[in-house]
Amino acid sequence: MSADHRLPPWTGLADLVLRHHGADLLIAHLLMAVAVAVVRLRAAGSSRSASSRPPPSSSTADRSGSTLTTRARTPRTSLCPRMSPERPAPPVTGSARTAPRTAVAVLLALGALAYTTWTLEAFLPTGLSPLRTYVSELAAEDQPYGTFFRTLDLAAGVLVCAGAVGGLLWLRPRAGTRGCGLLAAGGWAGVVVFGAATAADSRLPLSCAPTADAACAARERAGAVPLTHAAHAVSSSVAVAGALVGMVLLAVLVRRYGSPDEARTDRLLRTLVGVELVATVWTLAAVAAFDAGHGTWGLGVAQRVQLLTIAVWLVVVAWLVRAGRRRA
Repeated sequence: MSADHRLPPWTGLADLVLRHHGADLLIAHLLMAVAVAVVRLRAAGSSRSASSRPPPSSSTADRSGSTLTTRARTPRTSLCPRMSPERPAPPVTGSARTAPRTAVAVLLALGALAYTTWTLEAFLPTGLSPLRTYVSELAAEDQPYGTFFRTLDLAAGVLVCAGAVGGLLWLRPRAGTRGCGLLAAGGWAGVVVFGAATAADSRLPLSCAPTADAACAARERAGAVPLTHAAHAVSSSVAVAGALVGMVLLAVLVRRYGSPDEARTDRLLRTLVGVELVATVWTLAAVAAFDAGHGTWGLGVAQRVQLLTIAVWLVVVAWLVRAGRRRA
């Protein structure tokens, strides 16, 4: 769920993964549902595209009396520049255009909601201080609500990953500048990595809560904890890195190719990137302080700001995708 601290040796990691290869029934159900939705939406888009016809051309006369044929203008439906008139794409109308955007927006929004369920610690008797503990410790194997939080982490990762894959498949710019296409693809790829690593996080939980249990912290420093601690630290770090890549690239995309009326969105995205970077640096400094035995430095607060910023950013992305649907 979050970036943890120590990285014990890698020896035996492959054996651990093999021992934990059995997936929960929930994983199978979620993945089957996503696969069915993807197949149905792609089938609907293909049938609509096959039955659609290019718009009628309009003719205007030039000064010499000859006729010039011009193609119908294609409205802008994404942040990238208009499609090149030399290679127009066949028009797509109706649900074939809007269904993919709706699916991506809904998946990202639901993923963001599931990713913030750690806030329920305010109402549950977890026994962990939100000021100094890792969010991941809520899902530790020895915690009373560990299974609950691990299940929601898994749901968040699967939903976000599915939405980002949909963005890669359906929301790529058909044409335009090369830079715009690369930024969009790179941003969606970062979100895919974030979602996949978050799902992996839930399958590699901590065995105990080191910031709240001195015995657990001592075992961790001595390397006497399960290898899931090391694997969890890696997957958490990869998740945050993927989120940062997506956040930065999307901010650059809106900055360079957004319309003037998206200036407010541009400022919001840049603000979220700044907050996420500050929270990440704070979290890393607090982790280093804890490992050195100098306290937690507000570790719990820093990490919760970090995760909440990612969730807000996912909601903003879902809103941008939905807004693109209304313009389409």
